[in-house]
Amino acid sequence: MDTIKLLVVDDEKDFLETLAERLEIRGVDVSAASNGADAVELIEDNEFDVALIDLRMPGMSGEELLKKIKKASPLTEVIVFTGHGSLDSAVECLREGSYHYLQKPCDIDKLLEVLTEAYKKHVQNKLDVNNEKMEELMGVAVGGTAREILDRLRKLDDEG
Repeated sequence: MDTIKLLVVDDEKDFLETLAERLEIRGVDVSAASNGADAVELIEDNEFDVALIDLRMPGMSGEELLKKIKKASPLTEVIVFTGHGSLDSAVECLREGSYHYLQKPCDIDKLLEVLTEAYKKHVQNKLDVNNEKMEELMGVAVGGTAREILDRLRKLDDEG
């Protein structure tokens, strides 16, 4: 398995640093942000497989950040990680597209298991998108003029 490119977002800096270190020791490529605004910048400038975000943060909430991540990077799987969770917030986060919802504190092995499953889903979704593009490309290549094929190829390349 390739290295998981993970974005961790938590306003508790000591927790954030400790978690990042523990995950890096286990082979995860971790980028960290201590607030939602910094996380959005990182998402816009980098490609992440998975994001692990705190639910309650000053400024931008985890639910708001989840929506922004899914809009900016739909294939990034998001895991909500919180010490202040409720059934309502879990349902809302799952409805908004989070992959999983974990309570703090969480055993590192359980977290790695969930990260690995989220990464597998990310890879599968990426393959599905690439397969759809290839099928579309083949359809264009068979039924269009040379100009239409070239225009569609450029559009597909820009999307990918």
